[in-house]
Amino acid sequence: MRRIALVGMSTLSGLVMVFSYHTSTNSSAAVVAAAGTTSSGTPSGTSSGTTSGGTTSGGTTATGSSGTYTGDAVQTRWGIVQVQVTVANGKITKSEAVQYPNQNPRDQEINAYAVPQLNSEVVAQQSASIDSVSGATVTSNGYTTSLQSALDQAHL
Repeated sequence: MRRIALVGMSTLSGLVMVFSYHTSTNSSAAVVAAAGTTSSGTPSGTSSGTTSGGTTSGGTTATGSSGTYTGDAVQTRWGIVQVQVTVANGKITKSEAVQYPNQNPRDQEINAYAVPQLNSEVVAQQSASIDSVSGATVTSNGYTTSLQSALDQAHL
């Protein structure tokens, strides 16, 4: 009888732990979307903080915006991340990280894998609603924040 009670309680404890586990979702996109913009039209700060304003070159055509837009430089735990997007007729044709952490071999290893994935994901998704790269969460969050500021400048 004692053994049955022990097995039953162990099973119940295991089930409670399994059902209380919170899986991650695309929280970086939610943080960026919640950040919004200030009354001047510039992105408001997030928990990672923005450090400098972005620059743009280009204009608006009848079919949409075109040009190159550089997002805010975002200070992350491991260094600055800054994204530049190229837009043609309202479509993102290119996205690249112009600044990202690469001060040590580990940063170089992680970001050599993560940055190209983030760049291609932006072009595929045509928005800042992209998935974080596993193992490069800090860079992914900074990338998404800077990307959103560039897209805000492009009015996308």
